[in-house]
Amino acid sequence: MRFDPLVILALPVVAFSLAAHECAHGLVAGWRGDSTAREAGRVTLDPRPHLDPFGTLLLPGLLVLLHAPFLLGWARPAPVEAARLRDPRRDRARVALAGPLAHLALALAFAALARLAPPGPPWTLAHRAAVFGVVANCALAAFHLIPLPPLDGSWLLMRVLRLRQILLLHQFRLVGFLVLGAVLLSPIAAPALRGALAAGAAGCLALFGVHDQAGAW
Repeated sequence: MRFDPLVILALPVVAFSLAAHECAHGLVAGWRGDSTAREAGRVTLDPRPHLDPFGTLLLPGLLVLLHAPFLLGWARPAPVEAARLRDPRRDRARVALAGPLAHLALALAFAALARLAPPGPPWTLAHRAAVFGVVANCALAAFHLIPLPPLDGSWLLMRVLRLRQILLLHQFRLVGFLVLGAVLLSPIAAPALRGALAAGAAGCLALFGVHDQAGAW
């Protein structure tokens, strides 16, 4: 098997993207009155304070190396104290939404870089890394919006649930992740998910005049 040098660039892209995710949580929490993340040194784009060895490096690296049809990853959660937020119920959802929105913003930023770095030599690898950044951030945004604790989507869902329903959601989260894993590995669902992800990434790239690249990473 020929080694793909993109793998070397993929991990820094993922690590930076996950750092931006947690930094966004901290920024919005601070805006809404909770400076816990800032006090802990977590409002930074430096990946090191956010690093989770398995979720930030090992799992994403393995998925990229295997050319998996999906990309999963996470960093150490930025600390948030709901009691310090101005409106704990609503603000917790705002803080949660900041992470996926950061990924969408990064997907657009990487799409702009893909336009600036043309696909031919000597920019070939830089262009592919930028396209990978688009695909990775679209995938990470979708993953973190899944409504299962502790993912960000669960906080958005809990915003409209009653207490009893919230407790049930937490009780069955392991089952939910097992079902999710089965869906992601399904020979029927995986190609459909990959196609949907490629379409979303292609849409971001098309905004900057880059076409037919999203499926090539």
